[in-house]
Amino acid sequence: MVTIRPTFGVYGPPRPYSGDAMATLPRPSAVPSDEPPAAPQASMLRRARGLASAALNLLDPAVLAGDAVESVWLGAHVMTWPIGLLVGRGERSGPAYRLEHLPPVQRGLLVSNVEAAGTPILLVHGIVSNRSIFTLLRRGLTRRGFSNVFAMNYLTVANDVRAAAAGLSVEVERIVEETGFERIHIIGHSLGGLIARYYVTRLGGDVRVHTLITLGTPHQGSYAAYAVPTKLMQQMRPGSHLMRELDRPVRGSRTRFISYWSDNDLAIIPQRNASLRHRDLGARNIKLHGAGHLTLPMLGEVVHGISHALAHLDAHGGTVTSGVTPLTRDE
Repeated sequence: MVTIRPTFGVYGPPRPYSGDAMATLPRPSAVPSDEPPAAPQASMLRRARGLASAALNLLDPAVLAGDAVESVWLGAHVMTWPIGLLVGRGERSGPAYRLEHLPPVQRGLLVSNVEAAGTPILLVHGIVSNRSIFTLLRRGLTRRGFSNVFAMNYLTVANDVRAAAAGLSVEVERIVEETGFERIHIIGHSLGGLIARYYVTRLGGDVRVHTLITLGTPHQGSYAAYAVPTKLMQQMRPGSHLMRELDRPVRGSRTRFISYWSDNDLAIIPQRNASLRHRDLGARNIKLHGAGHLTLPMLGEVVHGISHALAHLDAHGGTVTSGVTPLTRDE
């Protein structure tokens, strides 16, 4: 059984939307090497404590059960991976104006908040993966009444976070043009959450993204990234230039941040680095117990939590932050 412990970041809940006109998305600038500087002694001690804690955690029955589930999902993901290359990214289904044919859950969301049901949702996968990782999450969101769910594919092996974030901005603009909604939600798994965070906080994407939900994303980096000596993995190491860039101030962000992380996520070392701790973002961090890295997008508890969060267009359950400009009568 996976338990969920929602907590707000140390800087409190996110601030209400206060944006004005659309901002121009800046182009990413040239940056120095992403290789992190040598870790000081204090940092090495923290790393040792994190490794020791992870070793003890392996004996927990919930963790052992989570590992078994993770193995099953790994096999399922390997089998469905080719399908993710063939299946389309999704398309706009639009709001349903007839309700009698819909199941009760879909009908309830449409009746209570038709705009929340129609606000587009974009799913962004992680490294060495594709949109097939979101098969269950995508189905769960659609069954709950969300009518515009998209999933994108992108190259990860020969890419880097900044280039992928620029590509994400193109996909977001395409969805905005296609659906007519000015703002969307993004759900990012692993590296996908880091790419989306860079887009939102460094490329001006907060004017387009209402809510960003990350699942097992190395927000503070992962020591597991030292296992592979590539540019992309260098960017995901603690203390890299990319991590320091993401830690810089983010003034007036209009995006709501929610981060799911697990104490049994072996791709993130230490696991707590998957929680989003930033002074200006006020993220809501939700800790899971026993869940593996690949399992996160497939958990029923996660699907339910995401659906509940996206059924409201602001962090307090109101609709003050609209996804589309309301029509008004000309005087």
